[in-house]
Amino acid sequence: MGISIPKLSIPYWKFIIIVVTGAFIQCAGITNLVMPAKNDANLGAQMDAQIRANPKEYPILNDPTSRQYLQNMVNQILQSPEIKYKGTFPYKVEIIKDDKTINAFCTPGGYIYVYTGLIKMLENDASLAGVIGHEIAHAERRHSAQRMVQAYGAQTVLEIALGQNSNKTVELAANMFTGLALLKNSRSDESEADEYSFKYLQSTSWYPGAISFFFDKVKGQGGNAIEGLLSTHPQPQDRLDAVNKRVKDAKIPAPTESTLSSRTYADFKKRLP
Repeated sequence: MGISIPKLSIPYWKFIIIVVTGAFIQCAGITNLVMPAKNDANLGAQMDAQIRANPKEYPILNDPTSRQYLQNMVNQILQSPEIKYKGTFPYKVEIIKDDKTINAFCTPGGYIYVYTGLIKMLENDASLAGVIGHEIAHAERRHSAQRMVQAYGAQTVLEIALGQNSNKTVELAANMFTGLALLKNSRSDESEADEYSFKYLQSTSWYPGAISFFFDKVKGQGGNAIEGLLSTHPQPQDRLDAVNKRVKDAKIPAPTESTLSSRTYADFKKRLP
């Protein structure tokens, strides 16, 4: 028995294209087909405003000198030819004063936040640059924007970005403050961000494999801060193995003080409260 095809008001081949394209747009990585990248910056600006309006949850450190230290690091990473949205995303960084949290995060559009707990755990510029490069990669690959499109739909996210849906903006803020749930990336996103961070640092004076020192420190540690970090991230040993393979394949020389900047970083940490 044959399958009956309903009559359509459009040619059947066009219907197939619409159906396939619609399914394609729902896949991760296709955000740019439904929302221009410039709207990521609008989303990020709104989220940044909500973060600044909630100092109890996100106590931003009022220390222009320390903030500029990190901003200079960001600016160096942005010189990589792999960066696509340098002129589109603001790529601003802030420090959150919370020694108990070992983490960093980035909104759509490149608003970066680094916790003092992470800064104080690391031991050199190159390691922190690796983590910041990882966060920049999340913005460049539009991972958080993809999470939002999956959660709300492309049309709603576009309305939020354009300031045309105040109700959803409030809901977005409420969800954001629940452990930054909408900014949690998949494990494949995390692996991709590691890969691109390595590429970005190859254009700097820092040792591009230095994020491995972060993974080394995270291994075997417990506590809520580390457990929350590991819940959506690949296991540290897996990430460490992947970094070491990239270093070997790219024939990167062993790190030295000049490519790690440990002494400069130690002075920077001393200035933090």
